[in-house]
Amino acid sequence: MVLAYWLIGREIVEEIQRGKKRAEYGKQLIENLSQRLTERCGQGFSVINLQWFRKFYLVYRERITIPYPTGMESHPSVAPRPRGAGLTVSPQEIPACNEPLSGFSAQLSWSHYRALMRVEQQQARDFYEREAVVGGWDKRTLERQIQSFYYERILKSRKPEKMLAEGRTLPVVAPSAVDHLKNPYVLEFLGLPDTASFHESDLERAIITHLQRFLLELGNGFAFVARQKHLRLGEQDRYIDLVFYHCRLKFYLLIDLKVGELTHGDVGQMDGYVRMYDDLIAAKDDNPSIGLILCTEKNETVARYSVLKDRKQIFASKYMLCLPTEEQLRLLVDKERLLVEMAQEKFIDK
Repeated sequence: MVLAYWLIGREIVEEIQRGKKRAEYGKQLIENLSQRLTERCGQGFSVINLQWFRKFYLVYRERITIPYPTGMESHPSVAPRPRGAGLTVSPQEIPACNEPLSGFSAQLSWSHYRALMRVEQQQARDFYEREAVVGGWDKRTLERQIQSFYYERILKSRKPEKMLAEGRTLPVVAPSAVDHLKNPYVLEFLGLPDTASFHESDLERAIITHLQRFLLELGNGFAFVARQKHLRLGEQDRYIDLVFYHCRLKFYLLIDLKVGELTHGDVGQMDGYVRMYDDLIAAKDDNPSIGLILCTEKNETVARYSVLKDRKQIFASKYMLCLPTEEQLRLLVDKERLLVEMAQEKFIDK
């Protein structure tokens, strides 16, 4: 998949942009290309994805050479690396790895390379790539090392060998197959639907299903829009559990379920969802969206509605007339949680 994305980026830069970093038609060219590829090949070729593929090729332009003309059947081969571009940080301070980087490591996913692309200095980027392979880092570990300036700290350390040894023995939890399937790039590449089953546990799925049915049965004008709605916040992929639209009051209701205690981070995240929905999805004549966070803590169900302070408050009273009360939500969640727990106990007894 990583190699495929590099090849797509190569076609964009070398053939469509004629080797230039920026296309003559800029954003319009990528948008047109995205539309044509989507019609011809299906999902996976959004404007954002194509921009990433183009950047990927530009960052790793010399990593692979194609010895055949574009369009002919060919096999990528290892390209010679520019002088000094090996996997070393400082020959005087850190044990050098004399083998240059070639191709793309099968141990690193597309998410790894997206994180690496944000490292501007090539020597630092190569260092992180090598250490991610040697240490078996997952994406989160790699990002944490980059954000904590691991490379710069190595350079300043009096004992770089010790720091390297520690970095290569960090505990890493191997992701499950389901975790891999949560990656929207993987879903697109494999042609799999981005279904709710990839993102929900049994308890969450049961509660969300009944909440979806409950809101539709209220008869207050709600229409179902999406389940596990995918949003991309910067470099992070997020999924909103349920999205409804109120046909009479013309606003979106975003619902997120949290298994555990409600945190300030959950509230901030929901406010981000609400802002994104109003900016990118809601129509100009729609009223401000509402975010509802449900917390399923063992002894207490908490419901919190997220309405930003700078929004039109005149609709607040109308909203509350059509939204379920906190007591209704508490009873619904508690009842469903009890049923799931009883079913699990019955299964264990068998």
